[in-house]
Amino acid sequence: MEDKIKQKIQESAEVLVCLKEQAGLIADIARFLADTVRKGNKILVCGNGGSAADAQHFAAEIVGRYKMERPGYPAIALTTDTSILTAVANDYGFDRIFERQLEALGRSGDVLVAISTSGNSPNILKAADKALALDMYTISLTGKGGGELASRSCYNLDIKSPNTPNIQESHEVVLHILAGLLEELLSA
Repeated sequence: MEDKIKQKIQESAEVLVCLKEQAGLIADIARFLADTVRKGNKILVCGNGGSAADAQHFAAEIVGRYKMERPGYPAIALTTDTSILTAVANDYGFDRIFERQLEALGRSGDVLVAISTSGNSPNILKAADKALALDMYTISLTGKGGGELASRSCYNLDIKSPNTPNIQESHEVVLHILAGLLEELLSA
């Protein structure tokens, strides 16, 4: 059992080390998010399953704080209102749960941060299409090559792993890095 644990830790570490190759892209995304907030726009975040939890966590770091005492920044996790999620899923279908919220809450210049390990979740793709129709921007965090979501994104950060848990672990690290950089950029 201990060997298996060590192997899992090693796999995770190897995927995380590969993130160094995307440091420039992460910096570009952080600057883009900071510019969005400076212009008075907001960040809307979505994902399914573990990625939904990541979306909620990231929005909390932006609205609350990551490490620095500072004003709250505008961010909404589209994954958290069970009444909206279940009403839209019931009335329109699960594939429209994020699209419908963007229709109601998204405005030109806002940013959608779409998190999908496969890059092919139908509800995430519909959200990215709605963002484009609303003159919003999409930043995606994906794995497994980026899927269809990569081509619908201004920025796509794709984790170089076929393993969903390692992709999710890397997304969490990237989101923490972005939260910290956002605070630094907006407090400068």
